[in-house]
Amino acid sequence: MTGYMPEFDLLTPATVDEAVAMHRGSEGARFLAGGTDLIVNVRRGIAEPKALIDLAGVEEMKSIEAKDGGLRIGAAVTLAELLENRDLLQAYAAVTEAVGEVASVSHREVATIGGNLCLDTRCVYYNQSEWWRGANAYCLKYRGEICHVAPSGNHCFAAFSGDIAPAFLVFGAEVEIAGSSGRRRVPLGDIYADDGAAHLLLGEDEILTAVFLPNADSGASGYAKARVRGAIDFPLAGVAAAVKVEQGTLVHLRLALTGTNSCPLLLEGTDAVIGKPFDDEVIDTLVSLLPKQIQPMTSTLTPPGYRRRVAANLTRSLLRRLT
Repeated sequence: MTGYMPEFDLLTPATVDEAVAMHRGSEGARFLAGGTDLIVNVRRGIAEPKALIDLAGVEEMKSIEAKDGGLRIGAAVTLAELLENRDLLQAYAAVTEAVGEVASVSHREVATIGGNLCLDTRCVYYNQSEWWRGANAYCLKYRGEICHVAPSGNHCFAAFSGDIAPAFLVFGAEVEIAGSSGRRRVPLGDIYADDGAAHLLLGEDEILTAVFLPNADSGASGYAKARVRGAIDFPLAGVAAAVKVEQGTLVHLRLALTGTNSCPLLLEGTDAVIGKPFDDEVIDTLVSLLPKQIQPMTSTLTPPGYRRRVAANLTRSLLRRLT
């Protein structure tokens, strides 16, 4: 039931290599950063790790530095620490705004960048107590055989609700991943799949160690979200955009969303408006791309149709604010 905390081993590596080795040698281990999502799931009986590998002592994951004309942000940097570096983030307003919208001030003191990017997907049939889930025969995401959101299929529609991923996506961010086979650097979008039960494409012992932001163009960017409770809630829908307009003409645009699918979504088809005068007609065209790409389901207590309208209205208002 809620409040239950099982026994587990707590491991404290000092380096990334040690963390990977500990995971490889501990069956059923999980990496622990801030724990604002994982520990809640442990208490609910959703996650049942035999060991937690605490990354708080891994110094190389806790730094922020200018690199190659952009930024390298360690995955264990807390959201509060990132907000304290506003000078470094001047060219990345969408990131600053997204980080500032995550949960509450107290959450941001411990929650980390990597943890938010690797946030588990959420659903009203999943994020419940063991007693509640057991009484409902569990679900496709955990121990069950059907998706209560879409019982006729075999696909999980739990929603990804991290605020920061879409802001990184509009800047073309890359991530560094470490595992037993070494380290690799890939576009952020490559670590996600649109599958609520298996949305992270990381190997069993792999860990996200850093985020790389390239040099930002001199355009405008921002993030907007809608949530039930303004203080702490996950987004019902969130939108990030990076826009550059020169002499009234749109020369660059990237737009990404969260909360509507099982992974953060970089909107496709936006190239069709590049080179056009930026006006309400262009905004209408961009909003018209949403219905075929976003897929809100009854994974929250708010109806899917409402979340579709919210996503459209957030997109309109954000683009107008930035331009």
